[in-house]
Amino acid sequence: MRGNTSRSVSEFVLQCEIRPEQRNFAVSALSLIYFVTLFGNVMVISIIRMNRHLQTPMYLYIGTLAVVDLLNSTNLIPKMVAVLLDSVVIPFGPCLLQVYMLFHLEIVESLLFVLMACDRYVAVLHPLRYPSIITNKVVWLSLTLCNIISGLAVTPSIVFITELNFCQSNALPYCFCDYATILRIACIDNPKYFALLVTSTSLFGFFPGAIILFSYLRIAQAALTISSVDGKSKVLSTCLTHLLVMSLFYIPLMISYILTGSGVNLSMEAYNILVVIANVVPPMMNPMIYSFRNREIKTTIYNLLKTIRTSPTSASH
Repeated sequence: MRGNTSRSVSEFVLQCEIRPEQRNFAVSALSLIYFVTLFGNVMVISIIRMNRHLQTPMYLYIGTLAVVDLLNSTNLIPKMVAVLLDSVVIPFGPCLLQVYMLFHLEIVESLLFVLMACDRYVAVLHPLRYPSIITNKVVWLSLTLCNIISGLAVTPSIVFITELNFCQSNALPYCFCDYATILRIACIDNPKYFALLVTSTSLFGFFPGAIILFSYLRIAQAALTISSVDGKSKVLSTCLTHLLVMSLFYIPLMISYILTGSGVNLSMEAYNILVVIANVVPPMMNPMIYSFRNREIKTTIYNLLKTIRTSPTSASH
């Protein structure tokens, strides 16, 4: 234990240190990202809910991803903007909730990416058996299992935090509450707290990443046998874009959590950037990658806009 005295805390002070000339830009950028994320994901959820023919396994996974992205962005961005605008105090309870939601949604999203990769794997490599293997019932069961696994995985971290005492300060040198950042200011020398971070990252980062990479490599391999040049390029382009957005999620998280869990003290800026990239950029990009490039969803949006455009004309007659 560090220091001579320890104490529990009722609140934390978030010290999101940023240069004054960069503060307005950061607030504007985060606000814009949040608006784009909100608009894109709400539109995806609404389109899938309104159209029964889109309530199939692939679109149920896409719709669930939109919900997770919406929750993840809402958990992080508004509070970060508030901190940048000098609302820096966060009570212990809301801070703990932010930690729980951050970890829970990261794990759910990681497992969801695996399910989506497996869905595409079966659709491309076993198209005739796809309807009998991937059903709506299988989708809902798999999504329920994801949430249960994530809840069980996150609970030990939350319990550990409630047991912590703090030797000197309750100031967190970051823009949000996070398990690793709280550990840094706590009076602990016990490696079990950091070992949990490394273990969780390995289980829900490396293994899912390996499964996803294998699935898309097999899909790409199958695409090379397609005689149509357009069909081949479409499948390969889809694989590359999916892997790109997944890399923006997995790689920053694994770097930040593995290094921190291994005792490497990343700078405030480096840690903030890595975690923010993983939790803010993919939710903004996912609707464009998984939904708005999809023919059925584009057709639905076009028909919806056409209906809206013709409604005033019909009403005037």
